[in-house]
Amino acid sequence: MRRERPTRLAELYRRSLKPRPAPELLNAAVFRPLGFLVARSLAETRIRPIHLVCLHTLLGAVAAVAIARRRDRLAALLLQVVTVLDNADGQLARLRREETELGRYADTELDALKNAGLFGALAWRTKRWGEALAGFIVLTLLLSWDFNVEYLYRSVRNERFRPDVRDPEGRWVAIARAVYRYLFLPQDRVIRWIERRLFCLLARGSEDERAAAQRWWNRGVVFLGANLGLTTQYVWLGLALLAGRPDRYLRCVLTQGAVPVASVLWRWFMWSRWKRFPIRLLRSRMMRVRHALRRDSGGMIASEGTRESAE
Repeated sequence: MRRERPTRLAELYRRSLKPRPAPELLNAAVFRPLGFLVARSLAETRIRPIHLVCLHTLLGAVAAVAIARRRDRLAALLLQVVTVLDNADGQLARLRREETELGRYADTELDALKNAGLFGALAWRTKRWGEALAGFIVLTLLLSWDFNVEYLYRSVRNERFRPDVRDPEGRWVAIARAVYRYLFLPQDRVIRWIERRLFCLLARGSEDERAAAQRWWNRGVVFLGANLGLTTQYVWLGLALLAGRPDRYLRCVLTQGAVPVASVLWRWFMWSRWKRFPIRLLRSRMMRVRHALRRDSGGMIASEGTRESAE
């Protein structure tokens, strides 16, 4: 039994994880294991994942109040607890195999509401209303970019993005669908359109379009997006609060807005190198063949001269 227990826990832990092409490092190293401990302890209780979603949303609101009231240590601690519970709700759903459409919508939409409250508190605290508003917009777009880059990564490889779930019709499901349709779906469409348009403009000219798309939406881009996720954001915000400088986080998140642009430039550079590489390789091979032919022809002339003198 002692040998089977770690194996069983490892199997449950793997089942609790959401498969992603690239990890968010802080999440994978710290918060997912902690979230699993919470989810495992609640697996046989009546607590549902949606209850955890509501709880960490409430704690996020308390953290926002703490920021506004200059209770920085409390706010920093609460943000990390929020992250643990944010991981635990999905892990609990996967452990029980009860992922729901409402749960997915609620997680996304309440995260946005929670972020709005936090940036509102930062604006109140720092009096930098414009920076806080811009930071909230940038963070929202970064999270959407992360989501859609993974979607494009999987779509060009014919991989399933998320397991299909459809809840029975009801009031709350209808409200959640409507909120997503009007607030988040336009972001998804615009980001995917921009990404595809940039691919057509910067990476066109390949005979194998699928291979080109797989190089454009590669694991490195997904890794960049994943490590701009909420886990990392809340750690940065917590560190800024512990330093007593919440304004630093506003500058941090605004700076991160350059990451998608930098990723496009990086992909274009790597694409250009890859596109030229076969030409350089062909040229180098042709030069080697040419030098080999010259050496062979020189050797033939030398051997013929020797034979003539011998004769």
